[in-house]
Amino acid sequence: MIFKRLIWTFVLLWSTVGVYSQHIPSFVHDVASLGDFTLVSAGIPIPITYDVNDHKGVVRAIHSLKEDFKRVTANYPSEAAHKCQIIIGTVGNSAVIDKLITEKKIAGDQLQGKNEKFIIQLVVNPTPGVDSALIIAGSDKRGTIFGIYELSAQIGVSPWYYWADVPVEKRTELYARLGVYTQGEPAVRYRGIFLNDEAPALSGWARATFGGYNQEFYEKVFELLLRLKANFLWPAMWGNAFYDDDPRNGELADEMGIVMSTSHHEPMGRAQQEWKRYGNGGAWDYSKNEKGLQEFWRGGMQRTKNWESLITIAMRGDGDEPMSEDQNMGLLEKIVKDQRKIIEEVTGKKAEHTPQVWALYKEVQDYYDAGMRVPDDVTLLFCDDNWGNVRKLPDLNGKKRKGGYGMYYHFDYVGAPRNTKWLNVSQVQRVWEQMNLTYQHGVDRIWVVNVGDLKPMEYPISFFLDMAWNPNQFNAINLLAHTETWCAQQFGEAYAQEAAHLIDTYTKYNHRVTPELLNHSTFSLTNYKEFETVVNDYRDLLVRAMRLYNLMPAHLKDSFDQLVLFPINGMSNLYDMYYAKAQNEYYASMKDSQANFWADKVKEGFVRDSLLTQHFNTIVDGKWKHMMDQVRIGYTSWNNPPKAIMPGVTYVESSAAADDVNVFLEKDGYVSIEVMNYANASNSQDVKWTEIPNLGKTQSALTTMPVTAPLTEEVYIEYKVSVETPGKGKLILLVSPTLNFNGNKGLRYAVSINDGVEQVVNLNGHYKGELGAWQANRIIASTTDHEFKSTGEYRIRIRPLEHGIVIQKVILDLGGLKPSYLGPPQSAHR
Repeated sequence: MIFKRLIWTFVLLWSTVGVYSQHIPSFVHDVASLGDFTLVSAGIPIPITYDVNDHKGVVRAIHSLKEDFKRVTANYPSEAAHKCQIIIGTVGNSAVIDKLITEKKIAGDQLQGKNEKFIIQLVVNPTPGVDSALIIAGSDKRGTIFGIYELSAQIGVSPWYYWADVPVEKRTELYARLGVYTQGEPAVRYRGIFLNDEAPALSGWARATFGGYNQEFYEKVFELLLRLKANFLWPAMWGNAFYDDDPRNGELADEMGIVMSTSHHEPMGRAQQEWKRYGNGGAWDYSKNEKGLQEFWRGGMQRTKNWESLITIAMRGDGDEPMSEDQNMGLLEKIVKDQRKIIEEVTGKKAEHTPQVWALYKEVQDYYDAGMRVPDDVTLLFCDDNWGNVRKLPDLNGKKRKGGYGMYYHFDYVGAPRNTKWLNVSQVQRVWEQMNLTYQHGVDRIWVVNVGDLKPMEYPISFFLDMAWNPNQFNAINLLAHTETWCAQQFGEAYAQEAAHLIDTYTKYNHRVTPELLNHSTFSLTNYKEFETVVNDYRDLLVRAMRLYNLMPAHLKDSFDQLVLFPINGMSNLYDMYYAKAQNEYYASMKDSQANFWADKVKEGFVRDSLLTQHFNTIVDGKWKHMMDQVRIGYTSWNNPPKAIMPGVTYVESSAAADDVNVFLEKDGYVSIEVMNYANASNSQDVKWTEIPNLGKTQSALTTMPVTAPLTEEVYIEYKVSVETPGKGKLILLVSPTLNFNGNKGLRYAVSINDGVEQVVNLNGHYKGELGAWQANRIIASTTDHEFKSTGEYRIRIRPLEHGIVIQKVILDLGGLKPSYLGPPQSAHR
């Protein structure tokens, strides 16, 4: 025992030199190594001690940790005296933690004055009668809570244990490796989600499970956010009012450590529904009902003044609509001024001491672009276009704001041309590329993402929040590694790689076109076998998913079904149904009786869709009933039809160059090239061409990195083609629908043929906030005209003039290009 204590003392002192930060390795194992600290022995966890005067949210999280140990070991931590303990506390609120800092047993400078930081380390003789302890110390309330839930994850409890029924592997022995573990401070101050567009799915489920959006419901949401190291929420607001639906909601959020705010059109801590319930009968119009609105807003501030909140200011029209045309910028500036006066009167503090945010959503950005400004302490919340394309970012050389900048992003959207609600259609490659662009432009105060019903968006939520903690941990190459790590947490190492590839591929396919926008004419039935190809893509993916599902042990299947199998199964069936509709229409046009076979297939697919929903309702004994109630078939306008409508069907009555580089060959009047198959990529000292694997509709995408370095003339990309049809040709670049975030100037590139005169193209400078077909189609097709006077080889040079241009495919149309959604497959080359 003495020898072991000496080893511990030496290794513990040495281990404080190297601190694990940003990415914490696995430090809890079920097989002991020399010097390991015992957390669980013979199925009994060691005691957990803490200061009863610590924050209530910390104490609540400690009780969650005890429950997690019981999930893992079938036993709560021992309450008997023990020489080894887990000691948890917050700087300034825990006497034992403060004493350990005073005695220099833990490094106070690593915690004091830090934001949401925790340290986990082993300490010898931390308190009288205790030989050694695993210390979880936090710089503040959330720092401690995040440290607690880090240990929960390390012992094997996934953050998604409730929301995706991830099983917990039972253990009788657990050991902690020596070291000092921390993730440092988060890069983004407020990191969270928006529950939105939540009817019929989430609302139906919440009513059936909890009786509505009450404290019991939000306790589950808050716990999930904290386990994911998030701290911010815009609550459900479709017919709901967070503070009014259950008066305990706000108090619970503050206790647990969640910073509450209200959505972009709900100012001063008030829900839109509260105006409908308790408004004074006047109009939601400040020019006509100033006093009524002020009284309403004052009530919101009175209610939240003692809770940690982020106050939304300004206003939009009623029902998340634009204000009327006669309500001008001057009126909105007056509204902000009056709201800040209310904040000061209610809180008794200067307005700048209450965090506030102005959301530049949709037409509100026009006010900003026209010159409207708010006080410097207010956070400016930029937004995407509801489809995952960032609309505007701060100037890299612009003046810094005290309130900083935020980003409101979307995984879910209700609006034109169609709702996007049913399943996850967000590729993390695009999320990373756009949010990296966002972060590199200095947006680090708020990251909030619209997740709709929450349930279908489990993986992108995890990715978004992990990236919000430390955006620089990701690059174009390691995104799949994150997916694999996440899958290992949910399904175990044995199934992680294949499960990750399934998620990575199905989100790529779903990102091509949302299920609500998909129909029988989306893909070409006759050109390039396009429709057949995409249908087979999903079928092949479904076969892989079913194979893995059948290989898994029974206790993993419910979770895998929710997170991987159902999204693939549902979408594969949808593609089958619309493919059958296209075939039915094709054969019916020729009076061919084969139309009848395909008509029956349409009916089968429609019925199967409803059966898949019924199946989801039976998972985990019906726990998730209603979660897949969202309509996805039968859209005739942007909004939901009342119920799914089967597509109509028709029945027919019976009776070579020397170069070593790729030279792509014209055939049938066109040349098609996947972007990574260039002849030459010219980089500068500061800027390099970067492939983003799997991003885009076909293979991958190419862009310039880092996005903050200056572009010079030496940065360009070249492709070689062999032309057999001289004459006029169109060069088409298929690029991701990145918006004119750079002050509406647009993204430009220059293109030339054989070192000829360059044409400069602005691919999106015209964008003014309206929805274009290229956004919904996830692509911008940028076209230039050229003359090819003779047959032979030509060299095409593309030179970016701004960062943010993400190229997916290069097509040369010499008169033979046919319509298709994905563009023709890549041409042959020599």
